[in-house]
Amino acid sequence: MSSLAARIIAFYLPQFHPIPENNLWWGPGFTEWTNVAKAKPLFRGHRQPRLPADLGFYDLRVPETREHQAELARAAGVEAFCYWHYWFGNGRRIIERPFEEVRDSGKPDFPFCLAWANQSWTGIWHGNPKSLLMEQTYPGRADEEAHFRWAQKAFEDPRYLKVDGKPMFVIFAPHDLPSSSAFIDHWRELAAQAGYPGLYFVAISNRYKHGVDPWQSDLLAPFDAVTPLAPQDYLETKGRATRDTNWNRRWKELNFGERFNRRKPKSWLRPTRIEYRDVVAHAMADMPQGERFLPCVLPGWDNTPRSAHRGVVYEGETPELFRQYLQKAVDRVAGNTPEHRIVFLKAWNEWAEGNYVEPDSVHGHAYLDVIRSVVGN
Repeated sequence: MSSLAARIIAFYLPQFHPIPENNLWWGPGFTEWTNVAKAKPLFRGHRQPRLPADLGFYDLRVPETREHQAELARAAGVEAFCYWHYWFGNGRRIIERPFEEVRDSGKPDFPFCLAWANQSWTGIWHGNPKSLLMEQTYPGRADEEAHFRWAQKAFEDPRYLKVDGKPMFVIFAPHDLPSSSAFIDHWRELAAQAGYPGLYFVAISNRYKHGVDPWQSDLLAPFDAVTPLAPQDYLETKGRATRDTNWNRRWKELNFGERFNRRKPKSWLRPTRIEYRDVVAHAMADMPQGERFLPCVLPGWDNTPRSAHRGVVYEGETPELFRQYLQKAVDRVAGNTPEHRIVFLKAWNEWAEGNYVEPDSVHGHAYLDVIRSVVGN
């Protein structure tokens, strides 16, 4: 582990290479870049498309690209990539090639861990959420063991990220598991049989309904740590509370009430627009103290390349505001023991959601420079 002020762990999206399923669903050659490149501004001042700089429109099947990403991350003070992986049940996987090549080749020599994106895939990006493309299933203990055996190959890699000697494993939707306690107990039993001191489970909490504690519940109790789901942590709390009372926001969104909105022409449709400054101001406001609760920092958000007017735009994001956000998170974990000074970064490269720190054509290396200046010695 490094001696930096915090352990910055960046979520890493592997969907930057063609796969047969995406070719079938969205057309030949589809990758995340397809949505990025075709994006258009939806209102005055809307910065779209967002274009990559140093790495270009890369293909994650190319080892040199993965090496360059690791070099950029290491220089910025990012400790590890947290690769999203997809296990739909009965051994069904998707977009597994980039991570498995990293695992099997030993390159790049850069720390990593795994996050299980345990959600069904639908056509929601294209306005058809009822279209089920690939269903997330939970067939039972035999499948849980098969999943563990697949992950075990990564856990035993010397690059794998650990907390107190335990491999970290993040679960995107703990509320979707048939039983979070049964799954975690089973995997901990398998880990003990494999000779590990344990597993360090992190839950991404997205329960932001009124009257529900997003941090502490029976569902989350089996996990070692909890981190929020951004941007829902803001949108479903402060953002929802001000939707109908913030007249400046209503005007920008052409939101004139439910009755009118149902009748307005398509040319008047606008995405949800949120001031990034307000997101930073309210970040971590309700997060309890303690090593169990880990911040997650969002460098920006604009998923209109995927969702068009149904999307959400965080406006006015700048490297300086990101610095304030990241500094709040680092300060939040400063009192933790060194192993637990963990800050998640969402994300390294989620370009179609405006949610990345890789160099782009406007800010260059500015966001990477912020990370280095905040967490560096």
